[in-house]
Amino acid sequence: MKKTKNIILCGFMGCGKSTVGTLLAKKNGMAFIDLDAYIEKKEKMTVAQIFEKYGEERFRELERQAARELSLKNGVVIAAGGGTLTFPENVDALKRNGIIILLDLPVETVARRLENDTTRPLLNRPDKDQAMRELYEKRMPLYRDAADMVFNADQSPMQVCLEIMKNI
Repeated sequence: MKKTKNIILCGFMGCGKSTVGTLLAKKNGMAFIDLDAYIEKKEKMTVAQIFEKYGEERFRELERQAARELSLKNGVVIAAGGGTLTFPENVDALKRNGIIILLDLPVETVARRLENDTTRPLLNRPDKDQAMRELYEKRMPLYRDAADMVFNADQSPMQVCLEIMKNI
């Protein structure tokens, strides 16, 4: 496995990007960067606070900036935010120096994993389940288009990590 190229994990919220990314980085002696956490650290506020105070448009602007900055790094594992790779400019930036891996998960598993999660700004609404399913249907084709490789994330994070390592 080349350590110079970045590994970018994408997928719908709850698919395990951060968990699998942390394992993948540790097993390969690479640094792990969660794109949302990177933005939160720079802005000194949570993604939810950014959405609340400035709106989604401002967050997406910060996300584009973060994607460009992180694409300049070498040999890191990056967990892209759920919406990051739905924008072609972010895909282009991250692909310049990385391989994009989709962690694929059935919508039913996503719904189960996110059942009691209140940290997702786009799902903090009364019709959470319907909103999640609509967003899933909208985003999954974009993730598939962006991905260089697709892995089944409906298994343990360690199994996913080992599968990725075996195939990169």
